[in-house]
Amino acid sequence: MSEGLKLPPDQSRPDRRGAFFLLFFCLMAIGAGNTMLIAAVLPPLSRELNLPDWMAAAIFALSAFFWSATSPFWGKQSNRLGRRPVAALGLAGYAVSMLLLYLSGLAAMTGMMTNIFLIFTCLAVSRSFFGLFGSGTNPAAQAYVADRTSQAERRSEIAFISSGFSVGTVIGPAFAAALVATAGLLSPLLATSVIAALMAAALWFLLPEQRDPITDATHLEVETNSRGLWHSRDVMPFLVFAVCLSLATGILTQVFAFAVMDKLQVSGRDAAQYTGPAFTVGAMAVLLAQLVLIPRMKLRNKTLMWVGCIPLLLGALLMVVAKDFATLIIVQFLLGLGQGFARPGFSSGASLAVSPQLQGNVAGLVISANGAGYIVTPFFGLFLYQYVGPSIPFLVASCLLVFMGFYAYFALRDGVGEYDPEEEL
Repeated sequence: MSEGLKLPPDQSRPDRRGAFFLLFFCLMAIGAGNTMLIAAVLPPLSRELNLPDWMAAAIFALSAFFWSATSPFWGKQSNRLGRRPVAALGLAGYAVSMLLLYLSGLAAMTGMMTNIFLIFTCLAVSRSFFGLFGSGTNPAAQAYVADRTSQAERRSEIAFISSGFSVGTVIGPAFAAALVATAGLLSPLLATSVIAALMAAALWFLLPEQRDPITDATHLEVETNSRGLWHSRDVMPFLVFAVCLSLATGILTQVFAFAVMDKLQVSGRDAAQYTGPAFTVGAMAVLLAQLVLIPRMKLRNKTLMWVGCIPLLLGALLMVVAKDFATLIIVQFLLGLGQGFARPGFSSGASLAVSPQLQGNVAGLVISANGAGYIVTPFFGLFLYQYVGPSIPFLVASCLLVFMGFYAYFALRDGVGEYDPEEEL
């Protein structure tokens, strides 16, 4: 192995904690904007513009396709170019995406665009900028943390920066509800674009990057070692679980906003007053799991994964019979709790399953797998909800979660993706 491949974690730098907090706030900005879009803007907007429900989900599906396709690329580029520029580029792409969504929505609502398919195309292309470029932030951030943590620290530190996204989803719905009520339905998009641009600048100018550049020869050797990484027996189970989790949660998340409107008989911008608080409760449950329960319970990655499936399954089944707002709040709490356990499990597990020089590669694969399910959720989610039956998507998600629980328990070999004290010696 060449000397260039020896990239020891930068674990002793005094600025490490400040850097992690900066990444935390950047992911918080992405989480807030995404939740505002999913919970408070796009579903009511699609109803006001008379778009079919499946079109709203298809907008996310196209972006998810580009997200999954480009995340491994950006993970590799973060190895070569550095974590900071790739993470900053991702946030800049996110800012552009939200600005284009605002302009497209404004043109549709003011009558400048009236054709349904033209409106759909503009919204889908605008959101796709996030999939193409915004996908760089997450793998670069995860690899940045992996570069600077020991094996013993990695699970909790990855959970910490991931919780930034969850904090954003707590703030986002409440912030969106207030903005929609006072400044209009599209105002959260413009606000998010400005915030994301500011965070991109903060990353570029403030994030410390001490990682040595990788030479062409070293880059070639890294790429040689990473070939076939996705089907490695130590990595593939985590990726399979991540794809299944994204499919299940994509169904539950995208259908939830429309189910709330139908179950409570509200429509348009009034729906944000219900979906916002519900998603906030779900995000608080994620924080409870990632910032309180995981550090104290010290569960293995494998255990986090199958345990996380239990509240997710209960939430999916409860959604079938939910008829009032209180029950819908409980559903979101269960869904948030399950995701809070499961996501750090497969993210840190995959990171611990590979060597330090492959952290960017495996982070890109994990982020890609984590978004892959959203590519097909319009067909398993809103299409089934609108044209087959309102309970069918939740039953499909329930069956998938049962499979995932057994898969995590039996398919993951003991010790894979777990902290090994001997590796620290």
